[in-house]
Order: sequence, then C-alpha cells, then structure tokens
Amino acid sequence: MPDRDFSRNLAGSHHPAGHHMTRKAGLMILSCGLLFSGVLAISKGAFQIPVEHLLDWLTGNGGALDTVSTNVLISIRLPRVLLGLVTGASLGAAGAAMQALFRNPLAEPGLVGLSAGASLGAIAAIVLTPGGFYLIGSFAFAGSVITTHLAFVLGERSSGVSGLLLAGVAINAITFSLMGLIIISADDAQLRDLTFWNMGSLAGASWQVLAVLVPWVLLGVLVMMGRWRILNALLLGEREAHHLGYALQVIRWQIIALVALTVGPVVAVTGGIGFVGLVMPHLVRMWLGADHRWVLPASALAGALGLTFADVLARVVIAPAELPIGLVTSLVGGPFFVWMLLKGRAR
Repeated sequence: MPDRDFSRNLAGSHHPAGHHMTRKAGLMILSCGLLFSGVLAISKGAFQIPVEHLLDWLTGNGGALDTVSTNVLISIRLPRVLLGLVTGASLGAAGAAMQALFRNPLAEPGLVGLSAGASLGAIAAIVLTPGGFYLIGSFAFAGSVITTHLAFVLGERSSGVSGLLLAGVAINAITFSLMGLIIISADDAQLRDLTFWNMGSLAGASWQVLAVLVPWVLLGVLVMMGRWRILNALLLGEREAHHLGYALQVIRWQIIALVALTVGPVVAVTGGIGFVGLVMPHLVRMWLGADHRWVLPASALAGALGLTFADVLARVVIAPAELPIGLVTSLVGGPFFVWMLLKGRAR
C-alpha cells in the first residue's frame, strides 16, 4: 500500500530560495565526492597506482606512470570505474522513480521482477548455452524486459499500483522457481559462475561494453529526470495527479519502461547489486527533500558515489583477492536500512 507519510513529504519540497541554494550546494557536494571516489577507485586495488602519479598523468605528464601502470589504468581501472559510475547512477535514479511511482520508500527496480528476470536469463545462458559474456548479457537483458512486461500486463487487471506490486511478487516467485529447476542441471563450474554473477561484479568492464552501455543508460537517466513534475504529482496521490491532467496509465507504462530499459542492460553486465536503488534515494530525500527536480539527479550522483566506494572496498578488503560488489552493498546497505526502520525514518 502507498505510504501516506512518504507522500506528505512533498510538502517539504516547496521551500524558499535559501533551500534552493542548499540543494544546489548538495549537488555540488555529491559531485565533488564523486570526483574524489573516482580518483580513489582508480588508484586502489591489488595493483596500486600512486595518486600523485595518477594526477601527474591526468595533467599530461605521460612519464609519471610506467608501462604496466599505464596498461592497468587504461585497460582495467578506467573502464571499471566508469562502469561503476554508470551502474550506480542508473540504479539510484531508477530507485527514486520507482519509489515515487509506488509512493513507498521500500520500492526499487527489482520489485517488478526486473532483477529476477535478469538472473533467470543469465542462469539460462550459463547452464543451457556455451556461455560467454555477450551471450549471458543478452539473455539477462531479455529476461529483465520480459518479466517486467509480464508484471505490468498482469498488474493492469487491477486498478492503481497495488496490482502491479502484486504481479511483481508473483513474477518474482515464478522466476525463482524456474531458476531452481535450471540450477539442478548445472555442473560445478556452472554453479560457480552462477554464484558470482548473482553476487554482482564490475569485472566485466571493457571499452567495448561501455561504448554501448554509457550512451544508452545516460539517455534513459536524462529522460527519467525530465519526468520530475509527473513524479511530484504522483506523490500527492493518484486522484490528485489525475485532476492535474496526467494520464496515469500512460505514465505508469513510461516509468516502468524507462526503468527496465535503463537498469536492464546494467544488470545484464554487472549481475545482482542490491540496496543501491533502495537506500540512496531515501538518503537523498532525508537530506534535500522530496522534490524530484532535485531528488533524481542527486540520487543518480549518490548511487554512483556509493557504488564507487563499494567497489574500492571490494578490491582492498581481501586484496589481492576481490569481494563481489553485491556482497559489499548488501553488507553495508542492509544493516543501514534496518537502522533506518528501527529509527522510524523509512516512512
């Protein structure tokens, strides 16, 4: 059910000019933090690249890095950091949009079957086909779009967002059952691949992947940001949004399609990464209010910032080995969200 307290938070979005400047300052702080985390993520890992050498290299002093460091920087670190930024931004913005659509701060892209569909597609590709990065990614993307579409078609039979929510629960249950049936026939090597894919990783980053992913995801996030007025209206309630002249059925299609088409390709590349789309928009609303003119870009920046720091932790905690990044986000995001629930702030 929609959260009335969450809907009322929109009342805090109409602030005087001082608060407008505060939100601009908030975006600036997030941007500076993102720059710092990006430099840190490029520098840290099993192979260290000293920050001072990195800064010299970025300012044009090519001799600051040796050949090995340069190869690691260009072929591994930069693609990985960019993939983390794009992934975090898409999850953050999509989470904020989903929470406005459902008027509930517990909503996130996986609620309508997107993550489960991607997992089913990846598992099917790993077990039933020769595998390979591009084949697994294609199957995962197709699975995310199909399950999201099914959830929406089923949800249309009930009025409001409750039908979509229940359809998502049903689709998730069926999808996880199908995963179990496929996993039964997997061998040991396939089970290992399945385990690591489901825990998430940025290790699949490459310039070829980014060339396709970055323009697509950035376009989806920008289009999502352009829907801030609609999302603000939805926070007031479906009846109020209807009286304001919005076609709710069309809007739901648009938001869900944007989320699926923006997050689906990302999940197909990175695997399961939880809590970014759930916690980051909530933190942004606590800080900057509920006006989606600011919430959407701030959630994208906060998601990118949080995921980049999580990637640094994943690479340094047990170096030279590496933790799955989805495990890091769950270990940090899960207890933090429990704390917010206990404090009564997830409302």
